[in-house]
Amino acid sequence: MNAPTRSAEATALAASLANHADEAWDRRIVPALTDYIAVPAKSPMFDARWAEHGLLDRVVTDAARWIEGRRVAGLKLEVIRLPGRTPVLFFDIPATRPAAEGSGGTVLLYGHLDKQPEFNGWRSDLGPWTPKYENGLLYGRGGADDGYAAYAAISAIEALDQQGIARPRCVGLIESGEESGSPDLPAYIEALKPRLGDIGLVVCLDSGAGNYDQLWLTTSLRGMVSGVLKVEILTEGIHSGDSSGVVPSSFRILRHVLDRLEDSATGRLLPESFHCAIPASRVEQARATAAILGDEVWKRFPWACGADGGVALPTTTDPVEGLLNRTWRPTLSVTGVEGFPELANAGNVLRPYTAFKLSLRLPPLVNGHEASVRLKTLLEDNAPYNAKVTFQPDGRAGQLGATGWNAPELAPWLEQAMNSASMAHWGAPLGYIGQGGTIPLMSMLQAGFPQAQMMVCGVLGPKSNAHGPNEFLHVPYGKKLTASVAQVIAAMP
Repeated sequence: MNAPTRSAEATALAASLANHADEAWDRRIVPALTDYIAVPAKSPMFDARWAEHGLLDRVVTDAARWIEGRRVAGLKLEVIRLPGRTPVLFFDIPATRPAAEGSGGTVLLYGHLDKQPEFNGWRSDLGPWTPKYENGLLYGRGGADDGYAAYAAISAIEALDQQGIARPRCVGLIESGEESGSPDLPAYIEALKPRLGDIGLVVCLDSGAGNYDQLWLTTSLRGMVSGVLKVEILTEGIHSGDSSGVVPSSFRILRHVLDRLEDSATGRLLPESFHCAIPASRVEQARATAAILGDEVWKRFPWACGADGGVALPTTTDPVEGLLNRTWRPTLSVTGVEGFPELANAGNVLRPYTAFKLSLRLPPLVNGHEASVRLKTLLEDNAPYNAKVTFQPDGRAGQLGATGWNAPELAPWLEQAMNSASMAHWGAPLGYIGQGGTIPLMSMLQAGFPQAQMMVCGVLGPKSNAHGPNEFLHVPYGKKLTASVAQVIAAMP
């Protein structure tokens, strides 16, 4: 009898990993995530009393208990709590194959367990803390972004070990402050650096997918500056009929200040220091991705009806420009307001102040802290009417703003392994896409481990709506991603 061909062996390996992932998700991961979604473990930025409430500790402890219950050979697991900081889950699993010293033979797997706040607009039968599994979609806050990561990472390692497939050493870092900009992460990385070892591959499961039809590799992430811009003109509200025309509106002053930052007609950020040159390779990748996704780049969003009854329109219907706008160009969003009464209680009163929560997304190559300092100066200097204008950036002192990330050049082995996994589990080649969101860890790790390769991917595909209403986790995609992560880890040289 002839020996099986390499292709047949690869097909059998992919099938065995897929079977294990299917079973793991159906029997263990979905039930665990159902419990996880029910816990309103909001990130510290959205729950100042997080330590007192104990919900972040609960989801970290629940994940730790689940991981320990899998009994992976040699697993060492620890919940680490530095004073005054959110907890981190750290695990260390020894290699099942020898590695040469200094070979960069450790895989670091990353995820987070903290969540964004509730938001409104959920479907009547859904809610942020009421999980519902329907037609392969697990609804609720945090499952896809990205509570599943710790569970999927362990299941991928477990799949390899149960099949007797040799693999490198794997360590896991699961934080609970990512949705607040990961302010505690640098301290944990510094504390854990001697234990992390020589990182050769980072697997980050906190990103997204262009569709659910293939494996997607994230090639870049934007940075971010967020904070509160407040304009104060009076010490108390006064009758608008008596004062308007003499007292300038705090809202108009705020609009005036924002005009320094943004062209309201186009959305372009005016200061050139918030822009960067887009690498030619990323433009070419955007063209290739646009050819795959087409108009779905913009049609996938829940547009309202326009004034004439038609659908509201995006800033551009060109898929290439749309991709570049959301990944390599700075954009301002207003995500919250203060100082406004509800419409039912809005009398004829000129309000004393207006405050906006700003979210400024930065291109991957713009330093987040430096941008934060420049933004504060831009908004506060030379206030109109000598009003009190303040901008308070989010973050700890000395670490304001998050820097984005541009992926290092792919090693041939990693590109081949991911493409093989995509073909094996989806029947389509690997896709490349930049993401408009921010994962502060990536720039930190690239600085600390400049030789490491980066596999950044995730389950946040079309309509999954992280941070918004009706957020869901696409379970069939999660299964295939778990098997793909196992396959890539096994292929690491």
